[in-house]
Amino acid sequence: MKKMSQSNMKTITVIGSGLIGRSWAMVFASGGYSVKMYDNQPGQAAKAVTELGKQMTELEEGGMLRGQLSATQQLALLSTYDDLPLALQGAFFVQECVFEQLEVKQNIFQDVERLVGKDVILSSSTSCLVPSNVFSKVQDRSRCIVSHPVNPPYLVKLVELVPHPDTTVAVMDNTHTLMTRVGQVPVRLKREIDGFTVNRVQAAIIAESWRLVQDGIISVQDIDLVMSEGLGMRYAFIGPMETMHLNAPEGLGDYMRRYGEGIQRVLRSFGPVPDLCSEDARSIVDGMCELIPNDQQHLSARRERRDQLLMGLAKLKKDQ
Repeated sequence: MKKMSQSNMKTITVIGSGLIGRSWAMVFASGGYSVKMYDNQPGQAAKAVTELGKQMTELEEGGMLRGQLSATQQLALLSTYDDLPLALQGAFFVQECVFEQLEVKQNIFQDVERLVGKDVILSSSTSCLVPSNVFSKVQDRSRCIVSHPVNPPYLVKLVELVPHPDTTVAVMDNTHTLMTRVGQVPVRLKREIDGFTVNRVQAAIIAESWRLVQDGIISVQDIDLVMSEGLGMRYAFIGPMETMHLNAPEGLGDYMRRYGEGIQRVLRSFGPVPDLCSEDARSIVDGMCELIPNDQQHLSARRERRDQLLMGLAKLKKDQ
């Protein structure tokens, strides 16, 4: 596979019209690409595009629409299909976004491979299934890759590029180029690993936060404040490595000389992996539900608040 050229790479197929599929469609359309949305449930993709039209208009009115095109122009780039062969015609890149079930994804990519040319990149949005499993039924796995977004992809721009053991450098490079063109922030994993990187780091934070609450050290409400009003303030702009580098007079090496032994001592004091589904976990779940009841009205309101705050943060980061 050769390096991607803009002239003959204009159409992307998104398979699945749920939350992630809709977000990817908006991201790709914001970059000026024609997006063909496919869903095996008749009428679902068309319903999704109707909702996207409303979202794009609201984003435009709020000054948060991505890309150089208007909402009307971006909406015109979206088309919907209930027929997979038609949805795949002319696509140079296929982004799969169906629910997280291995056999379903495997079968989809087996079908897609039979319907597209050998240079079409096959990409999965899976968040926890490694590429060697997702693409096990594909014959030519050299053009397969996982492009794992952070939810919601339109507002949180990071995307992990995870190669199959057979993925070529050109496929990694072309996917990285595409994601950059549409305004995402791609990071390359050098090889596949369970949980990739975002979920592994997230799992470490979840585990220690859970242990601290479960052991009676801190409340559910206050452990969230540790992140939102503490660590998260820095991590919105710089990562843990740069944080350490800046927190000592002479950089990272100096930081480790000063604090490395203490960090290792704390790490050795960590308890075992908590059972997140045990009866002992009920008190933590209940504590969270006291703060935010788990009915749809309260959860929807908090999700909307989250997205509004993310939009504000995205605008702030863009203006830096």
